[in-house]
Amino acid sequence: MKIILFILLIIQICFANVNFVKEEKSVFQEDIHKQLNTQIEDESFNQATGLDYLNEENVATLPTSKNLYLSYLEFPEHIYKNQRFEITIKALITTENFDKIETRFVDSKNMNVLNPEQAWMAVDNNSFENRYYFKAYEEDFIMPTFQVLLYKDEQLIDFAYLKPKEIMFSKLAKGDNSFSNVIAKELVLNTHKTKQYNNKELLTIIDIDAKYSNLEDFYLNEFSKDQGISSIEDEYPNQHLLYYVVAPIHKKRLTFTYFNTTTNSFKTISIPLELENELVSTQTDLNPSNSNFELYKKVALLALLLLFIILFIWKRKYIYLAIILILIIISIIYLMPNRQAVLKDKTMIYILPTNKSTIFYQLKMPRQVEVLNKKEEFIKIMFTNDNNKVIGWVKEDRFVKN
Repeated sequence: MKIILFILLIIQICFANVNFVKEEKSVFQEDIHKQLNTQIEDESFNQATGLDYLNEENVATLPTSKNLYLSYLEFPEHIYKNQRFEITIKALITTENFDKIETRFVDSKNMNVLNPEQAWMAVDNNSFENRYYFKAYEEDFIMPTFQVLLYKDEQLIDFAYLKPKEIMFSKLAKGDNSFSNVIAKELVLNTHKTKQYNNKELLTIIDIDAKYSNLEDFYLNEFSKDQGISSIEDEYPNQHLLYYVVAPIHKKRLTFTYFNTTTNSFKTISIPLELENELVSTQTDLNPSNSNFELYKKVALLALLLLFIILFIWKRKYIYLAIILILIIISIIYLMPNRQAVLKDKTMIYILPTNKSTIFYQLKMPRQVEVLNKKEEFIKIMFTNDNNKVIGWVKEDRFVKN
């Protein structure tokens, strides 16, 4: 009887050990899973929804030790609608066994990452930093969770998450038509020019520089049409904008505001709409027939012709006569006045021979003009308007056919 009891006791102990080993193994695997999902500030964050493009097979092949840790260096507490803002994150990497860092942006809404491909910069042997720019468009926007992945030979070796913090959101200047939609740390009006567009309207060109701004959203609500960006140079945080607007001829001043993030206040820019009679600076040398170089060429051609006439009279050689005839033909062609042509009414005249160039004048009726030059589909023309010479470029198809 004692032998039977002893055998039963041994069997009970063996089964108890098996269950204990199984329980220990499951707890250990759970710890590994938690290690792979560090960097989440809120423990209730659901990793299953955050694993962007990662599956169980990817996770299973990763090492059990963590080598990647993320943190914020800069994160705004408050932003405005359409404002450009920046977030700086730091990655601490405790291994050298990697050759690529990739960033993904998970679960965002009503906002854009403006530089998602920005490369990571090494600060020291183990630290890397990256600065990303964002814009949020609606109050219910959601910032993305940062997902940073390490690769070695195109194989994923580690990853980590950084959950976004809370950001306050506000809209500026509701119902204020003078607000230009621009939010900037600094804005400078470089220059402006106003020309007559037609009998009832003026064309104004505005040249603006700004820092840490959203000049791409610049808009003058007071003018419902005929305005837009002529060109914009975006080397953030520096931006340069050329903007055109057509205003009624009775309008004496163009006024707009922008929000200055340094002073947290609205700044007003006021531009007088005064007509300038002189030509646009880019047009002053557009008439080749008036340049000094052209004058010198004409004088040289006539002097050469006179020289060979004298040589022919003196030497009586027919070679000189042939040269004289050639020079006369060249002189007739070269000194012939520019061709005259007629432009159709409502023809737009551009400052430069490009489709994106500013239109500074529009014909109200057909007009005879002098043709100066040609460049691809554009023709350079000149005519007189109120005792002022107008020189610009028109499209080739705007001429009246004979």
